[in-house]
Amino acid sequence: MSVVIVTGGTFGIGRSITLTLAERGHQVVAFGLDSPQISSIAANAIVGLRQELLGLERDAYVLEADVSKAADVETVIAFTLEKFGRIDALVNNAAIGPLGTILDTTEDVWDRVMAVNLRGPFLCCKAVLPHMIKQGGGSIVNVGSGAGWGKPNMFAYATSKGGLHTFSAALAYDFFHDRIRVNTVIPGGGGIVTGMSVGRVGGDVNRVLGRDAPGTAAGRRATGEDIAKAVAFLLSPDAETLSGTVIDVGCFAHQGGPLKPAKTSQDK
Repeated sequence: MSVVIVTGGTFGIGRSITLTLAERGHQVVAFGLDSPQISSIAANAIVGLRQELLGLERDAYVLEADVSKAADVETVIAFTLEKFGRIDALVNNAAIGPLGTILDTTEDVWDRVMAVNLRGPFLCCKAVLPHMIKQGGGSIVNVGSGAGWGKPNMFAYATSKGGLHTFSAALAYDFFHDRIRVNTVIPGGGGIVTGMSVGRVGGDVNRVLGRDAPGTAAGRRATGEDIAKAVAFLLSPDAETLSGTVIDVGCFAHQGGPLKPAKTSQDK
């Protein structure tokens, strides 16, 4: 199976991606930070993830590194090449997303959001692409957001995710003939619970879920595992012809959604 680097792979959706890819036999190098970040409750997750992988008898390397720092990214790349001699895939999942309008957003917060959500993918892609080109191909999956098409009270986060969507399309064009596939997964489902979403509302999971959240076509809300399965598909040979694709896990986040709740018998 392929060698995959997962950014922000120690908590939330990233943790689900790490566990799912490891379960499916990929050689995974996941990294993140163990200290709390803006808008997130993710912290002290690395040791826990290592123990969980051990208990499930799944293999993955879990490192602490900051995606926004070039030196940290280069360390992860060097580690991966030393262990496996190649890099087949990259999942850009690390992100932070504080709430607020432009008037609520300080320069420091703006700079940090852009550093993690855009500079991080930039650094990682710039580092892995020469190796993928030399190998004759590869796959990059960027984890976007419905906020990338604009949502209220998410100014910095929405701007960064809109940038990431365009970033993905530009990469897909530029490296098409190098057989490098670049695709985007949009988490959805009317209130997916992540370290970021819970952190935004002070730990109140009920506020994240929302009583009227419509969920998905499966009749339930999306989970981290649902996102991970979409990522796994895009990394698989079954998706070898796909590049520049957006997979919306939950539906309609990029088409004016989410849907309104289904009518009940009392509404009819």
